[in-house]
Amino acid sequence: MFGTLLGLRSKHEGFSTEMIGFIMAGYSLGLLLGALFAVRVITQVGHIRSFAALASIMSVAVLCHLLWVDPLFWLLLRTVAGFCMAGMVMVTESWINDRAGNETRGQILSLYMITNYLGSGGGQLSLNIAPPEEFQLFLVASIVYSLALVPVLLTGATGPSPVPSKRMSMVELFGISPVGLIGTLAAGFCNSSVNNLGAVYAAEINLSVAQVSLFMASVLVGGMLLQLPIGRLSDKFDRRTVLFTVALVTGCCALGINWMVGKQDWQLFAMAAVYGGFAFTVYPLSCAQVNDMADRERLVQVSSGLLVAFGVGAIVGPIASAFVMGKFGAPGLFFVIAAVWALLAVFTLLRMAMRIRGDKPKAPYLPLGSVGIAGKQLYASIVKSVKQRAVKNATSKAASAK
Repeated sequence: MFGTLLGLRSKHEGFSTEMIGFIMAGYSLGLLLGALFAVRVITQVGHIRSFAALASIMSVAVLCHLLWVDPLFWLLLRTVAGFCMAGMVMVTESWINDRAGNETRGQILSLYMITNYLGSGGGQLSLNIAPPEEFQLFLVASIVYSLALVPVLLTGATGPSPVPSKRMSMVELFGISPVGLIGTLAAGFCNSSVNNLGAVYAAEINLSVAQVSLFMASVLVGGMLLQLPIGRLSDKFDRRTVLFTVALVTGCCALGINWMVGKQDWQLFAMAAVYGGFAFTVYPLSCAQVNDMADRERLVQVSSGLLVAFGVGAIVGPIASAFVMGKFGAPGLFFVIAAVWALLAVFTLLRMAMRIRGDKPKAPYLPLGSVGIAGKQLYASIVKSVKQRAVKNATSKAASAK
């Protein structure tokens, strides 16, 4: 809710579209920095104290927007907020992973991702509580962050001890899977552009605040709907074929959103939901493609490297999209996004013609959030769980055969 609110409020304060893009990119920069360095804070003071400190700073950062309306100050605050959010997500996911058993981890992860998307989509609807031009929504956001402290501080449980992992460079990732790396960069670029500038786009096509909230909610909730169906298809067929199809369809949906402007509201919202449904599967598809080709003992390093790649795309996306919007108007957002998806589709097709996949076993497809941030231990533990289950099943079948 707050990201959408800030886009609308920035427009109301008279900031240029280009400046809004820089402000929104600050959040992605903070996410990247937090994903890389917040683990040091967690290691030193533990999960509970880290979450409490980060949530408190986040709550303060929200209110500070009201104290001084200045684009550079807001850019700094968004960077701080991104760092805090990355740390809080890392605490949450690594804690979930530590408490979940091998038999329940998959179910818990699915419920966690559903909660993630429903919270993101439902949060958009809270924009209707008060006008974005007033101060009330800032207070609501601050209150929510403060309330998040309550269950963490009152728990009697102790948090796990995170272990930092060495990340893999993007050059190494490109050598493992060019399609996976480019897909991750494209997902970061496009998802961050829509998440951060979607509200500005909606406002510029003359949607009301209620309609803006529904538009953004449609995109985010739609992102949850196709995760498992597309994931299962990619586990069954060549993952690059699925990625090519998804990129092509997503590009068409981006153009379709521009085409639906001026038509009935439900048509625009439906197209936004379809777009989100396909767009938010590109990142987990790309991650799975890289993990298919990587050595099993380097999966944690691969996951960390992909996180950096997503972060780079997420920083560049809002800035580049904002400049295009500033020159060509609101439709420029989805025109540049459609172009990026088209380039990904063409690149994937070329790579399919250049290299046959081979018979290397696939890594499991994992649904991932739209911001691309995850606890570094989560992925490795899930893969370990899946492998243990596979070994257990193989042992049972062998015993039955005997």
